[in-house]
Amino acid sequence: MATAAPVETAAMRRAIELAARGLGHTSPNPVVGCVVLDSAGRTVGEGWHQRAGGPHAEVHALRDAGERARGGTALVTLEPCNHTGRTGPCAQALIDAGIVRVVYAVSDPNPAATGGAVTLADAGIDVEGGLLADEAAAGNEAWLTSVLRRRPFVLWKYAATLDGRIAAADGTSRWISSPQSRADVHRLRAAADAVIVGSGTARADDPQLGARISGLADDEISQPLRVVVDSGATAVKADARVLDGSAPTLIAVAEDADAAHLECLAPIVRLPRAADGRGLHIPALLQALYEREVRSVLLEGGPTLAGAFLAAQAVDKVVGYLAPVLLGAGPVAVGDAGITTIAQALRLDVTDTARLGPDLRITATPIRHALHEEN
Repeated sequence: MATAAPVETAAMRRAIELAARGLGHTSPNPVVGCVVLDSAGRTVGEGWHQRAGGPHAEVHALRDAGERARGGTALVTLEPCNHTGRTGPCAQALIDAGIVRVVYAVSDPNPAATGGAVTLADAGIDVEGGLLADEAAAGNEAWLTSVLRRRPFVLWKYAATLDGRIAAADGTSRWISSPQSRADVHRLRAAADAVIVGSGTARADDPQLGARISGLADDEISQPLRVVVDSGATAVKADARVLDGSAPTLIAVAEDADAAHLECLAPIVRLPRAADGRGLHIPALLQALYEREVRSVLLEGGPTLAGAFLAAQAVDKVVGYLAPVLLGAGPVAVGDAGITTIAQALRLDVTDTARLGPDLRITATPIRHALHEEN
């Protein structure tokens, strides 16, 4: 992207910031931000995709700009869509507004929506792509993963001591991590479409799995679908906190499990067991969630479920909260992942480190090609 002016780069960076405001509210659609500059390079309109089914970012920004958009430039984090779904095509909206130049960050990999750049160019608009593509793709990683891999994006979160323990030898685990780390987990929940735990966590902790964010009212927070992987249909009881009605719940059980007692408590989905007979087939679980328009998952399960997801190569990001605590014994963060030798180790790229109170938060991703280049 050699021809972008500094003012356009700054505007794209602002568009990426705007796009992030939609996290947790736009699924199954992407988060998108847009900034409109007038012919003199001044910002005259801003917008972001606020909710699924609502106006797209370009429409909000064009409305904000009004007639000042004519002869101007639109900076968009994702290639403008070219199809009519619940809203009209953004490419046509930009043409109708008199925009003369469009700069976008990431090409749209969705075959139903792609082609906006061609439509704009055919209308005589100057179009360029790739500006701050890596930054924009990182902000839209969940949606891009879901489109390119046809399954939800999976973020595995865990909290552990410095020696890798998630609980003491007697099973107690409250609280290993700090209040700051726990608050950060609620932020992750609010941004996810679904939160998943296994039967071990359901029995030991009776988690509620809702998102609570200080300073925000309940109706301002998008609650995730709470998913309990309960293969034998024995872990979820009638008084479980995950059934409190504050957010939707789904119980995943094995096809051969006796789950009649659960049908009056929450929706259930029956899935095949894993090949080794332990737990459920992870790809089938993700497919079932994808069919329910789940595009991002926060995996909060214990070591057994984490190991199963890793063995299925179904973890896209890891967020670990490391507390300055030593236990010396107790369960570890991840169980059997099918890795028997160092040559098979899953190598990660650390993308961020941060201090949260006394804890260290490490964010890492499996080493693979950038999402916007995979297609």
